[in-house]
Amino acid sequence: IGNDENKKLLKNAVRNSNILHSYLFFGTKGIGKNFFAKEFSKMVLCNSKNEKPCNKCKSCIEFDSNNNPDFFVIEPDGSSIKIEQIRQMQKSILEKPIESHKKVYIINDAETMTKEAQNCMLKTLEEPQDFIVIILIASNENNILPTVKSRCTKVFFRNLDDADIIKYINEENSEININKDILKLCNGSIIKAEFVIQKIDILDKIKNFVMNIDKQNELVFFQNNELFYNNKDEIILLLEYVNILLFEKIKSKLGNIN
Repeated sequence: IGNDENKKLLKNAVRNSNILHSYLFFGTKGIGKNFFAKEFSKMVLCNSKNEKPCNKCKSCIEFDSNNNPDFFVIEPDGSSIKIEQIRQMQKSILEKPIESHKKVYIINDAETMTKEAQNCMLKTLEEPQDFIVIILIASNENNILPTVKSRCTKVFFRNLDDADIIKYINEENSEININKDILKLCNGSIIKAEFVIQKIDILDKIKNFVMNIDKQNELVFFQNNELFYNNKDEIILLLEYVNILLFEKIKSKLGNIN
């Protein structure tokens, strides 16, 4: 959904056999960078001479079942991507592709790479094998060393338009009342839109509580504390929604004073 200019860019790269060795996909968390990277990887690895991905060749079939031997994803080990993980990748890069004419490496949360890991990867980016494609995915590119960024083709992903978010939520659950507060919470993010779809009942209870907070007794406060406690895994997003609602409530009261 969205970022059509990036779709065109990546499709043309495959169509014109102009696939570069290293990319940096960056933009707000939850807007589809990882999904784009995987779809692009599948196209790069597809063995069809016509439409890519064909979804029929051995490479595509193995990709869909998470068994493609030429596709690798590196995730943070704990809170960071460490130098040992990059060294392991470098050993793997020396081996030629098995199924395809390329090998693709996605590095998720690339901004969590330690400085040692990033410096270690520089040699690979400076002298890449012809068959290697590396895709760094980052929500905060400022944490990536300039020397690393300068060796990657940067692809910026924009937040999704409200219209895209509304369309997505409506397709998943047409009964949700998509008001301005919900759109502010989503902030152009598919991940947050999915959160809204899954937790709309809880969000409705929170809105009712916040909008009537000056009329609530202690019992209601305790009941809503339990609501937050039972959903503590999503506490950051829930508190973000509370902030949005409180800000709107304050604006409304100030407007009434004026």
